[in-house]
Amino acid sequence: MTKAIRLRRAFVATLILTAMLTVLPMPRSVAVTGHLSRTAKKVCRIDWRDGRPEVKHLIRCAARRYGVSVDRAISIARRESRFHPRAYNSGSCAKGIYQHLCRYWPKRASTYGFDDWSAFNARANIIVTMRMVRRYGWAPWGY
Repeated sequence: MTKAIRLRRAFVATLILTAMLTVLPMPRSVAVTGHLSRTAKKVCRIDWRDGRPEVKHLIRCAARRYGVSVDRAISIARRESRFHPRAYNSGSCAKGIYQHLCRYWPKRASTYGFDDWSAFNARANIIVTMRMVRRYGWAPWGY
């Protein structure tokens, strides 16, 4: 195959992809939040219910996936919940690994692709946190 034919095929593929992206409608999650949020459930398939070592492994995996400092993510999870997914603070109504406040959790979970998931679900809590941190930093946790 000549170089001209390869270039022409690449150009046609680019045109087709551009046409598809401009003509086909965006998924609802992109239109509402500005980013595709359905993929979050497919990230880091680690069964956190097997114990704290798996919770730590899930934190490390999600932190790497979203470009967050692994050491800081582990340190804050240790401080907030000792890696216990069912951690609950009755004084502030904070739940889960990263102690999300009850009044903020539903909106955060929905924004990052975990509609109607509990803050006690370690997968949802960790991935929502990592995506938040990537976007806004650790300020809600005092950093």
